[in-house]
Amino acid sequence: MNIVSVDVSLFVAAKMCDCNQAHGRGRKVTYEFIDDYYSTCIDKRDVITAQLQACEKLLNYSKDENDKSVIRTEMEELKMILHLISQ
Repeated sequence: MNIVSVDVSLFVAAKMCDCNQAHGRGRKVTYEFIDDYYSTCIDKRDVITAQLQACEKLLNYSKDENDKSVIRTEMEELKMILHLISQ
């Protein structure tokens, strides 16, 4: 079975993680695959695009300005990676 089109926003969720206690690194964005079935059938571009869309959704729901700053930084990094992959 070939998968022609997958709505990438459906299989990844973004969450904020406070890593101060464990690693001393501060807050960061973490990702979770919602549907593991498609996680083996997608390429890097689709995963990064899904992460970017998950960050956009997380940014809309976030109320803390520190979290928003971390999410925006993550989104910029993801956009840069997508740009580098496309070349």
